[in-house]
Amino acid sequence: MAITNRSAAGHAFLRGLYEDPYFPDHVVDRGRDVLLGLCERIEAERPADLAALYALTAAATLEFNALEAEFEAAGSEIETVAREEIGEDFWFVATAYGFADADAEELIAAREW
Repeated sequence: MAITNRSAAGHAFLRGLYEDPYFPDHVVDRGRDVLLGLCERIEAERPADLAALYALTAAATLEFNALEAEFEAAGSEIETVAREEIGEDFWFVATAYGFADADAEELIAAREW
């Protein structure tokens, strides 16, 4: 499914991680795909309120949790820089889809990183 939200479609997800050689591109690609998948789910399911949005972001956060092992296998990890970059992109997605009142920490509350 193609993303129809212009802001989301044109956004360079995880840009800071791609710019840092500590984070392997092939794993960052998987993280970018998680965020793009979140956008697709928001467009398909059209959450009516924050609770519904948080359910979608929780599922995406669990996918990032699963990526931690891939980062580690590639000699990297989801550490401070990555946590901030990922969190900022979750916030970007929420605001791009009209949820400017979302709590940034709640968006990624299920994180283990």
